[in-house]
Amino acid sequence: MNIKEIKELMQMLVETDITELNLESDGTKIMIKKGVPGVVQPVVTVTPATAPAAVAPAPAPVQNAPAPEPAEREQKLGPNQEYVCAEIVGTFYRAPGPGETPFVEVGEMVEPGKTLCIIEAMKVMNEIESPFRGKVVEILVDDAEPVEYGQPLFVIEKI
Repeated sequence: MNIKEIKELMQMLVETDITELNLESDGTKIMIKKGVPGVVQPVVTVTPATAPAAVAPAPAPVQNAPAPEPAEREQKLGPNQEYVCAEIVGTFYRAPGPGETPFVEVGEMVEPGKTLCIIEAMKVMNEIESPFRGKVVEILVDDAEPVEYGQPLFVIEKI
């Protein structure tokens, strides 16, 4: 396996929800894991047939505190309230650009399909839309903060 093929595998990992990839081919073992949001850290172990050798793994990335477990999250929600969660890993932005008006504010009514925020992943701006009609009760993430897949971003009270 050449470096170009490894880079293609890394790119595939970044563009999908897959967090880990293990591959073995012709005595070469490759393990690629997602670490810090938007960064793929390859860990390559080569095991030739004659002598064992390994490349030391990359240092473990510093992780933010994990998002609350679903059971914990549900306890904090009021009646008819639901989370809108991150659909991808990236950087959270409340407005379309620096110094511009945020997409939504606390107390604002939203309709299905209304853009709530954008998450930047690999220089691509991904709009996160409201899945239902309701009132924005709480914005759980600060502007320009990294977010993880499934992390709660907003609390919306269904109407």
